[in-house]
Amino acid sequence: MREIRADYDDQSIVVYQAYSPHIADPAVAAQRFVPPFKMERMTWIKPSFLWMMYRCGYAQKEGQERVLAVRITRTGFDWAVSNAVESSIKGKPAVRVQWDPERGLRHEALQHRSIQIGLTREAVQKYVNEWTVSITDVTPLAREVHAAVRAGDDDAARALLPVERPYAVSER
Repeated sequence: MREIRADYDDQSIVVYQAYSPHIADPAVAAQRFVPPFKMERMTWIKPSFLWMMYRCGYAQKEGQERVLAVRITRTGFDWAVSNAVESSIKGKPAVRVQWDPERGLRHEALQHRSIQIGLTREAVQKYVNEWTVSITDVTPLAREVHAAVRAGDDDAARALLPVERPYAVSER
């Protein structure tokens, strides 16, 4: 089953990305992506916190030591999803999507699939210059959840997770 689950409100939705401090520090300070972030590279956004933890190893992987919660407009997110093509399609679309198994606290694959959205060209420009509302460093949260998981306290780990609920893309 494919389902977008996210932390969102009426105006915005949270997506996650992991970077080195070299990119994360300036982004958090400026509240938008600035150099050395490269606008000409594809950037993948993920609305699932646990999928991001799987991808970055709870902020332990080299080059992904900092986890950012990027709050973007729902209008922008909806545009990205509505204009996306599956990542297996050839060509150069502005937005690609991949549906991968959602992950649990110990990175185990779950029954439903979670979306990843790859932004290129004009989509990256829109993401950085129009959609981004705020950028928060959630690395301490990632480490706290990881510590609870390592201690075998899954209930404590789950209690720390952002509340993610099904998200329906609207025709905005």
